[in-house]
Amino acid sequence: MANHTQSAKVWKKFKRNTFALIGLIFIVFLVVVGILGYLITPDQTPYANTMNLQLSNKKPGRTFQFLIISRNDKIRQVNFFEKMLYGQGANFKSIPITSYRIVGKKVFAKEYIGDDEQSEEQVYPLIAGENVYKQTFWLGTDMYGRDMLSRLILGVRVSLSVGLMAVIISMLIGVGLGAVAGYFGGKIDAVVSWFMNVIWSLPSLLLVIAISFALGKGFWQIFIAVGLSTWVDVARLVRGQVMALKQVEFVEAAKALGFSNSRTIIRHILPNIAGPILVVASANFASAILLETGLSFLGFGAQPPMPSWGTMIKEHYGYIIMDAAYLAVLPGLAIMLTVYAFNLIAIGLRDAFDVKNQNASV
Repeated sequence: MANHTQSAKVWKKFKRNTFALIGLIFIVFLVVVGILGYLITPDQTPYANTMNLQLSNKKPGRTFQFLIISRNDKIRQVNFFEKMLYGQGANFKSIPITSYRIVGKKVFAKEYIGDDEQSEEQVYPLIAGENVYKQTFWLGTDMYGRDMLSRLILGVRVSLSVGLMAVIISMLIGVGLGAVAGYFGGKIDAVVSWFMNVIWSLPSLLLVIAISFALGKGFWQIFIAVGLSTWVDVARLVRGQVMALKQVEFVEAAKALGFSNSRTIIRHILPNIAGPILVVASANFASAILLETGLSFLGFGAQPPMPSWGTMIKEHYGYIIMDAAYLAVLPGLAIMLTVYAFNLIAIGLRDAFDVKNQNASV
């Protein structure tokens, strides 16, 4: 009951912070978008990797007409959950066209090759079913003619999943080492503190790159690399909080009752420092997203064709000085808003848990 009452008070304080609440709503929206994934993307093929090189760098809002020139019935139709997670492979091949006419069992069409260029009329077989469809590229197309909106949506999954797994790894390592160092002190504290200071002295991005070199390039390797580089903040915080609490009466009572050290730490000390841990976890989530995008920009993160916001900036940063700056600005804006939202949540949690006052009293 006491924990429930405390949680209600924290939530009540958190809701008073308008900006923190807006940040939470935005993150919840991103989580929903990330879960739905391919179900809401215009391009539902795996990795939204449908290329139409004729449509490269088209402005947002452009609509094009496509002609289906062949079908492949061997493509397996996946179920609802597989489609949501992995997408559905296209069972047809299409080309963008400017005009078409059907004569008997043949389609005479002019392929789109540019706004100011005209192609000769070509003959294609008439395919059973729908032959022509339209597609609107609401956020335009990238340099390969892929739908920007679809890739931005799928990029949410990459950033949030890396952030989540990195925070879990950093929490496990940081809370464990910090609690052990703070509770036992002495030589154990000296060794753990020395190790934390060594890691702390290394630039995060360089450390992540070094770990990536050791583990290899790949999506799952990012989780480990980012997680192993962000645990020090957690460990330092937990160590200080545990050192302050281990002399308090309820901890002494637990020792007097014969409770084991592990139970005393897990059941009695850690629940009382959950607030500061949540605050640093929120801040680390933002840091993990920035590290992932930096890795992807440098080529060590998510590998093509997997859509990553960092990779999208890398592919299109040269267009910033041209008339297609939005190709790099859109993923950059997505990174900025996501990181800012997590920072707002961290500030809101800090105020709700009164972490400043708590640290001052310690």
